[in-house]
Amino acid sequence: MLGTAVQLSVLLGLLGLGNGQMFHMGPCPDPPVQQDFDISKYLGKWYEIERLPSNFEKGRCVQANYSLRENGKFKVINKEMLPSGKITEIEGEIMHTDVKEPAKLRVRFNWFMPSAPYWVISTDYENYSLVYSCTNILWFFHFDYAWIMSRSPDMHPDTVEHLKSMLQSYKIDTDKMMPTDQLNCPAEM
Repeated sequence: MLGTAVQLSVLLGLLGLGNGQMFHMGPCPDPPVQQDFDISKYLGKWYEIERLPSNFEKGRCVQANYSLRENGKFKVINKEMLPSGKITEIEGEIMHTDVKEPAKLRVRFNWFMPSAPYWVISTDYENYSLVYSCTNILWFFHFDYAWIMSRSPDMHPDTVEHLKSMLQSYKIDTDKMMPTDQLNCPAEM
């Protein structure tokens, strides 16, 4: 069975499905999430400070802005500045999946793709947020993402290290986390 798992891993890598993503053997970790999460306090602008690599983020000045839609659902608008200087944005819908664990959210960025996990591991709502997402592939592998976000474009290094250590304590690999350049970003973002 392990031989099949390794072969599938190589195949996924050759197909580019794992390109730029954190790809691991075994099922997703199951870290605890923020207790008594209040999404209304979470709304507003967040700046990405560090992240695990992903194939869908290629720029700098990355921000996420969460708000309430007219229909009562929540949305997120993610923006980034590409190396060319072009600012791109994508809008997604945020959904609760379990009223008992309101910090276990899901996000969908288009109607034909399934929603993805968006778990708020820890936040104080005013300074920092630690977010994790993981998807199992055939229960043999998983892709995961993690984001350290702040209400301002910078964060004290001790806070960043504390949040990384939280991830590590849940067996989430942070070795490849990369800082997001938030310097000289356009004011109109």
